[in-house]
Amino acid sequence: MDTATAPRSARPRTATRLAAALPWAGYGLLAAAAGLGLAHALAAVTDPATSPVLAVGSAVIDLTPTPAKEWAIRTFGSADKAVLVGSVLAGVLALAAISGLLARRRLRYGAAVLLLLVAVAALAVLSRPAAGPTDLGPCLLAAASSVAALAWLRHAHLAARAATPGARDGRGGRRGLLLVAGAVAATAATGGLLGRLVSGLRLRPEEIALPTPATPLPPLPAGLDAPGGPARAITPWRTPTGDFYRVDTRLDVPVVDSRDWTLTIDGDVDREVTLTFDDLLAMELIERDITLTCVSNSVGGPYAGGARWLGARLTDVLDLAGVGRGADQILSTDVGGMTISTPLALATDGRDSLLAVGMNGAALPREHGFPARLVVPGLYGFIGATKWVTRLTLTGYAERSAYWTDRGWATDAPIKPSARIDTPRPLATLAPGEVVVGGIAWAQDDGGVSGVQVRVDGGPWRDATLGPDAGERYWRQWYLRWDAPEGSHRIAARALTGDGGTQTPVRAEPFPAGASGLHELIVTVG
Repeated sequence: MDTATAPRSARPRTATRLAAALPWAGYGLLAAAAGLGLAHALAAVTDPATSPVLAVGSAVIDLTPTPAKEWAIRTFGSADKAVLVGSVLAGVLALAAISGLLARRRLRYGAAVLLLLVAVAALAVLSRPAAGPTDLGPCLLAAASSVAALAWLRHAHLAARAATPGARDGRGGRRGLLLVAGAVAATAATGGLLGRLVSGLRLRPEEIALPTPATPLPPLPAGLDAPGGPARAITPWRTPTGDFYRVDTRLDVPVVDSRDWTLTIDGDVDREVTLTFDDLLAMELIERDITLTCVSNSVGGPYAGGARWLGARLTDVLDLAGVGRGADQILSTDVGGMTISTPLALATDGRDSLLAVGMNGAALPREHGFPARLVVPGLYGFIGATKWVTRLTLTGYAERSAYWTDRGWATDAPIKPSARIDTPRPLATLAPGEVVVGGIAWAQDDGGVSGVQVRVDGGPWRDATLGPDAGERYWRQWYLRWDAPEGSHRIAARALTGDGGTQTPVRAEPFPAGASGLHELIVTVG
């Protein structure tokens, strides 16, 4: 059977056309890169959230259906934001290349594509709850600089083509085109580097001297992971601040000056109150060891962490304003306008909810909510751990709804008991003989962890040895020594709770109220 092929004379023609088009695609990329670089630098100085790429990425997060968000977290883990920003940037650069190709015919065609990209970013910036016209500065700079760069590159290209053969290496020839392209590329690189430098300087922590708590807690006892301990491969007893998980909708880290920060308590209150950071530090501060868990955490997932928090009791803060009788939720708002709703009854039932200012003996890091955040023990973070908080509004669920409530998540979501196996790792190959099975368990809203049990290959449940106890709101380490025979084996673990319950084996996805089910893994011995 004959196969039709293009005439040989058509192949060089196609290659020639492609070679002629490639520089124009490159001009579009360079022009967009210059605009984005300068916009990024300006946003770093003013507000990183107004950067065009970050603004579009944040809008994508808001518009993405919940199942797709959960898939991204499961698939990419803590790299989900980097993947999102990379995807947005890739789409921008693809359209930028098209703008260059269109500019080959008419400058206004290519400029229109660039301006359309900036218009989308501007709409994303203005869609933020706390946005105003002044936030459009980076987008306007991106529009002006990218169109100007594209026009400059187009002019230089046409001048190079029009130059006589003897002048092709002069100012109006190829050398001139290379100089223009180099200048545009240098502008893009300089803007990007300046943005990173300024962002790094802005993210430096403030020098904050935290007050001593009213009743300091004793140091945590040595955990099972301590040097010489029986289970050194398990999660640390206290999560180092730098390793503490971060899951939120922000693609940037808000930079808030403690001298300018205020917290307003309003809504259904006897009197509206506004506190400064110094006012908050002057209140009676307490320390509490509390484990936080993200509702997106799958069974056996990494989004849980234990830390020592310092802050004022939330009830003390609310008492300054006097809570009315009609409120059933605390609607907290962060510096960017993000809202989270916390059930008032749970937040004030004696569980020592905190307006936290310190974490593990130091001021809160910026990425974890500096200057202040909510820490409500026993509740998933999406209803009890607002970072960068600036307002607490006492209201009713019937009157006001928060970000996650509008997306179908539960309004009442106590953390479900769970035991996680840290060692051995899934699908590990082990030597026959004694194997240490160990991990972490939590039951923050069920009386704490009273025991952990391990089962191998569906056999009887065996009691594991628990690590030290820092209170029912903190997790427990555990381990069990297992004499492992050769073969493939399935290991499962479950938590027993202080109120007499047992972790449920019923599987549930994180949406809408947190995952449940037993953590199981398979290993090979031999």
